[in-house]
Amino acid sequence: MAYRYGNREQLQLLPQSIEEYVSSDDPVRVYDAFVESLDIEELGIVLEENKVGNTSYYPRSMIKLLVYGTSYGKRSSRKLERATYHNFSFIWLMGGLTPDHKTIARFRKDNRKALKKILKQCAMLCIKLGLIEGNTLFVDGSKIRANAGIKNTWTQERCEKYLKHLDIRIESILSECEEVDGREEGNQSLVKLKDELKDKKALKSKIEAVMKELQEKDVESINTVDPDCVKVKSRAGIHAGYNSQVVVDEKHGLIVHSEVVNESNDLNQFANQIEQSNEILGQKCKNACADAGYANTEELKRIDDENITVIVPSQRQAHNRPVKPFSKEQFHYNAQEDCYICPHGHLLTYSHFCKEKQHRVYQIQDGSLCQGCQHFGVCTRSKYGRRIRRLVNEEVKLKLEEQYRKEESQVIYKLRKEKVELTFGHIKRNLGVSTFLMRGLEGVKAEMSLLASCFNIARMITIMGVPALIARLAG
Repeated sequence: MAYRYGNREQLQLLPQSIEEYVSSDDPVRVYDAFVESLDIEELGIVLEENKVGNTSYYPRSMIKLLVYGTSYGKRSSRKLERATYHNFSFIWLMGGLTPDHKTIARFRKDNRKALKKILKQCAMLCIKLGLIEGNTLFVDGSKIRANAGIKNTWTQERCEKYLKHLDIRIESILSECEEVDGREEGNQSLVKLKDELKDKKALKSKIEAVMKELQEKDVESINTVDPDCVKVKSRAGIHAGYNSQVVVDEKHGLIVHSEVVNESNDLNQFANQIEQSNEILGQKCKNACADAGYANTEELKRIDDENITVIVPSQRQAHNRPVKPFSKEQFHYNAQEDCYICPHGHLLTYSHFCKEKQHRVYQIQDGSLCQGCQHFGVCTRSKYGRRIRRLVNEEVKLKLEEQYRKEESQVIYKLRKEKVELTFGHIKRNLGVSTFLMRGLEGVKAEMSLLASCFNIARMITIMGVPALIARLAG
């Protein structure tokens, strides 16, 4: 069998112009057309052709580089710089421009607010093309590492513990210095001790400043590398990171809205994400769906009050926990008398209100009734008798649980994984995003906007095809 061999000395003729580097149906042309369709002024970038001073790269070209690079996993400024020299699609997209990595990084940093607005224009474009309907919205969140280590996260307890060890070490160094003969100033060991003492004192001052900041801001922890990030827990363990949120439309699974928050869970996010998505849609959605991580009755009530069907299971429903013989559900609530009646007919009257957890506490008046009951030790072990906690919006919670159990709600909830979890699968696996590159909340919001826009563009190409999409974008 014959083999084909390459020949690096073979003479070839390259296309006469950069325009011929890519075919007419190459996906890179979609990214070019997409960025050309963006309203630069609405993004907040001011174009000044006659600006005095050294020339700068055209902002639209730099945005093309960032968007296209992100879509193919080239997010770092050095990789993007390299691509503008060696990758034909990047060379075509940039028209032969080759910005260095410092220029790329500076542009991304200086235009964080503008980059954050790209997804909104992308979503508006999808609405215009009829790819987003806004009938049912799915909300989901995922933890992404910050560009900072967990070792740089300090709590009050850690600061106090570290300062205690530092004080002991500083005292030890001072004692060692006293033991060294003062006349031997050039002694190498003495020089090393003095340098270490200087370093320890500097570190002590730094930790004391962190402690002061913790007290002033009244927060649990602060990361000295990225002050905006928080301690988050994911399948990969505990690390410094952010909580990224996306809202996806049912029709084609396109992202309507994305956000990044520095909160370790999703409990306070449902209403905000749906409201911001509805603002982009220009109308209220009919259904709003999320998993049990968003099961905060106060948040769900805000959306339910807008006559939107909320499909979010409670923690008990999500984990299929059975109703036990003496669980709260077995006690009858009398709304007129504002009391609970236990399975044996005893009354649990209102006791007090818990401000911390926002619930009302009901307790049996005579604890001896419980102690004399045959189910004492199973129903309750307290000598004061059985207690029941009732949320301020308990009726809303029961209503939403019943709403989730409906057959039509179950059909929508089954679509949730198919629609919304695909986005983070694409971002984390296909684009290789495990860590944000930028620091600070504004920076990571800009990154998330780029990632979400790239997901939408990839989906649009799949749905419409390259030539048809380019024609619609040009129109």
